[in-house]
Amino acid sequence: MSTPLQHTALAHPLRQRLLFALSSGPSTISRLAAQLGANKGSISHHLRVLCEAGLVQDAGTRRVRGGTEKYYRRTAGRLLVAEPQAEGTAALLGAVAQELDRSPVDHVLTLRHLRLSPAKAARLAEALAALVDETEEDSEGEPVHGLLVTLYQQART
Repeated sequence: MSTPLQHTALAHPLRQRLLFALSSGPSTISRLAAQLGANKGSISHHLRVLCEAGLVQDAGTRRVRGGTEKYYRRTAGRLLVAEPQAEGTAALLGAVAQELDRSPVDHVLTLRHLRLSPAKAARLAEALAALVDETEEDSEGEPVHGLLVTLYQQART
């Protein structure tokens, strides 16, 4: 993810939460609205922005009681931000905070500051990326868990 349109699309917590919700598979505006506690008009607007940015796509339709439901899906299974920008990062962290608040089970949230050489920091980043990449998912129907990993160097004051 690196285009200006994608950065702009991700600068809203509800759009981030829509991407989180779509990680478990395609869904409709009605289902997403109920899941996220938002109105359908707002969900529709934010899905349109995500579609225009290429982060969400049409996943087909289904006839239901004389009407048609449109499904949406994420275009990628993972969101890797090549050049994070403050506005999008703030929206992502806000969306994660909302998800943590709504989590039905206890969660882990840890922030630790470490003094590391550049070589150790690089090895830690590689190990974290490998841990995320190598974790096998369970079968369909199991709860979806969010995982946010970041390693950053504090700015010197």
